[in-house]
Amino acid sequence: MDLVPIALIQMRCGPEAEANVDKAEAMLREAAAKGAKIACLPELFRTPYFCQREDPALFDLAEPIPGPTSQRLSAIARQTRMVIVGSLFERRQAGLYHNTVVVLDQNGQSLGLYRKMHIPDDPLYYEKYYFTPGDLGFRSFQTAAAQVGTLICWDQWYPEAARLTALTGAQIIFYPTAIGWHPKEKAAFGVDQHQAWEAIQRGHAIANGVFVATVNRVGHEGPPDGGLEFWGASFVYDPFGRLLYRASHDREEVILVECDLSRQEETRRHWPFLRDRRVDAFHSLTQRFIDPS
Repeated sequence: MDLVPIALIQMRCGPEAEANVDKAEAMLREAAAKGAKIACLPELFRTPYFCQREDPALFDLAEPIPGPTSQRLSAIARQTRMVIVGSLFERRQAGLYHNTVVVLDQNGQSLGLYRKMHIPDDPLYYEKYYFTPGDLGFRSFQTAAAQVGTLICWDQWYPEAARLTALTGAQIIFYPTAIGWHPKEKAAFGVDQHQAWEAIQRGHAIANGVFVATVNRVGHEGPPDGGLEFWGASFVYDPFGRLLYRASHDREEVILVECDLSRQEETRRHWPFLRDRRVDAFHSLTQRFIDPS
């Protein structure tokens, strides 16, 4: 039971929502046929990354949970006996929307939701216009295959988020993601941006003794002379910080990686970071800034 094959679904997301869901289903079924016990889709896989502009009409893309897409994923999970981590644009109520992950167990049952906590507001990433920050806290879910933690994209940069998710018992932290280059900046900053993104998440794996699995989309979205080039490169690191797989920058892939969960116990015995934490001295972490004066 310690060996858990997981799948990352690295895909392009076209203009038609139904076609994207159809593609996701085909790739999920391919993952199950390869033996995956858990599969994770990229962030907001149902549509193009719509947060490149602020447009009130785009709220129509949201749907409730449970709703059509989560119910379809539930049926796939039940039919394939595979845990599915799916990222959706959640309509919670009129005027209240979230960037949300649903975790579906191998019997199709929803084990719960995680709502994205850190919401960016940068050029072509205007998420604060669309998403209310999450109010469910940092969570993990006991699935039939493993204890699964979930965070989303911008959450990747925050060590506190990974730590608190690990403290709920997560063995694997999945990060559904939509991150890419501004094409005009790629030559100057592209390599550094990508390396920083992967390095900080490798650090989360090491500091917390967990598997970190990050799944990104690929392809260019937006106007030809601008938009975003999603850089793919989905990856898995083990609790010691070993790279188990890194995908291509530009191809759709069904990535299968076998995670040996016993590595968590082994790694934490030799690197007892959780044992040596000075929890009595961390109260200042709840402050925005500590004035040195």
